[in-house]
Amino acid sequence: MSSNRPAAVLFDMDGTLVDSERLWDVALAELARHYGGDLSADARRAIVGTGMADSMRILHDDLGQPHRDPQTSAEWINARILELFRTGLQWRPGALALLGAVRQARIPTALVTSSGRALVEIALDTLGRDSFDVVVCGDEVDSTKPHPEPYLTAARLLGVPIDRCVAIEDSATGVASAVAAGAAVLAVPAEVPLAPADGVHQLESLLLADLDLLAGLLRRTPA
Repeated sequence: MSSNRPAAVLFDMDGTLVDSERLWDVALAELARHYGGDLSADARRAIVGTGMADSMRILHDDLGQPHRDPQTSAEWINARILELFRTGLQWRPGALALLGAVRQARIPTALVTSSGRALVEIALDTLGRDSFDVVVCGDEVDSTKPHPEPYLTAARLLGVPIDRCVAIEDSATGVASAVAAGAAVLAVPAEVPLAPADGVHQLESLLLADLDLLAGLLRRTPA
């Protein structure tokens, strides 16, 4: 691997490491039907990568029911998604191998997700509790993605400079968070195509990623 190795690799969870967006599809569609409607494709795309409160507001507005309480809906979704995560969570292609290679190289890792701690604890049964040096959950920061706080928090907890970190994301919201924080970004779209962006390297799959590629993403600093 290049000597320009990352100080840390910061992994998003949903849609990046695990194929969980399809489980969210199930839960969100069921909640919409519970409220007597159907979630539109546009609203579903808008929800990808957002925190729970924003997701529920998008769903309510899409159904023409903005009066509904986001907390009540969030509790319904959390209960259902917890059930689904226990039985249906699968790795995204190439994710397990890349995470293993990063760990074997002794590069620090963080899981940086908009999902809440209760859900992440279940996901860690699949991801491995020793796979990450730091875990930053959506309900443990003041501002969720696309705000930079989640990625800045991960770098601070790891004790590494954010501009020497590589963040791996699948959504526009997550990419915006990582870019705003100052990390180098690898985008691997899962459910929603991503527009090209300056400073963001896109791949079709993590099957195409390796340690040399991650090292090459870092911004070169003056000698």
